[in-house]
Amino acid sequence: MNGFTILRSVQHYVGKIRTMRNEIRTRRLMNELPQSIRKDIGWPDNYDGRHGRGH
Repeated sequence: MNGFTILRSVQHYVGKIRTMRNEIRTRRLMNELPQSIRKDIGWPDNYDGRHGRGH
């Protein structure tokens, strides 16, 4: 492995961590909304179905 390959691997890993943190932050924010608003926008049903992830 050369330095460029290692750098790309690290960047990929950091990108995955950033994505996971953003998803967690989004879930937290959405779950803080009142139940009536979450129901109106279909949270979390629409989100989970679109991303194929259950919680």
